[in-house]
Amino acid sequence: MPSLPDLPARAAAAIRIRPRAAVVIAMAAFLGLVAFFWPFVVAPGKFGSNYAPPLIFGVLLALVLCVVISEIAEGGINSKALAMLGVLSAVNAALRPLGAGTAGIETVFFVLVLAGRVFGPGFGFTLGCTSLFASALITGGVGPWMPYQMFGCAFVGMLAGLLPRATGRREVLMLAVYGSLSGYLFGFLLNLSFWPFSVDPNSSIAYLPGLPFTEQWHRYLAFDLATSLGWDTGRAVTNFVCVTLAGPAVLTTFRRAARRARFQAPVRFRAGGAAAVALRGPAPGGRVEEAAQPRRGGRDDGHRHGEPRDG
Repeated sequence: MPSLPDLPARAAAAIRIRPRAAVVIAMAAFLGLVAFFWPFVVAPGKFGSNYAPPLIFGVLLALVLCVVISEIAEGGINSKALAMLGVLSAVNAALRPLGAGTAGIETVFFVLVLAGRVFGPGFGFTLGCTSLFASALITGGVGPWMPYQMFGCAFVGMLAGLLPRATGRREVLMLAVYGSLSGYLFGFLLNLSFWPFSVDPNSSIAYLPGLPFTEQWHRYLAFDLATSLGWDTGRAVTNFVCVTLAGPAVLTTFRRAARRARFQAPVRFRAGGAAAVALRGPAPGGRVEEAAQPRRGGRDDGHRHGEPRDG
């Protein structure tokens, strides 16, 4: 495994999550689980059509995602964080078509995991939504399944930002294992959204309304193992290999960008004699940068260094 320099495990979060946003995210997580497990909550045909429940819960998920993103944005997202979000969303949207559809290979998750780790849970949640939305527009993958995919990727990125502290190879190994497990969990949850419509009702692994929860659950486990285990394994292996090989370099690059951007560095002003001085927060070397501000009237500080004045 490539060596990773011992850099700080966490930089300043690119997007802050305030207490109210945290409560909204917790409520969204609960509603998301209800939406994913809708076959155990509402039987097909309950609302007049077999396809009504997943569509209703898909719209609900889309609304919940909009509310959560608005709450996160209200907590503080500046132009630098927005620019980073746009760049990484475009990168993920471009990477996804390279592997999707081939033995479960998904190249979108490892960037999501590493970005959530470095830039924080709020950034990871937002990146999961925007990158999946952008890739769906590029590949023509817009459909009732898209809110479920966006919601799943959003929580993959957010949970990566909440992992415990670690440095060096231990951090890379932790992220690789997390990426692998998230690949399995993502497939396990996504299968729930279409399970009732994908198998012959006479099959022993088909969804049958009215069965007890335990028997229904056993049927779903058998369905997931029989139809999705190989695909999910491809996703999990891809995540593990990509994070292990590219993780050290990508983490270093992301952290260098985070230090230079200083997303949450406070800007304070104090009087400094003839000119005002702006304190821009700690620089990468630990010092405080000072930027002299021009005097009122438009005069610059060049006159204090022996330059002749007009008139």
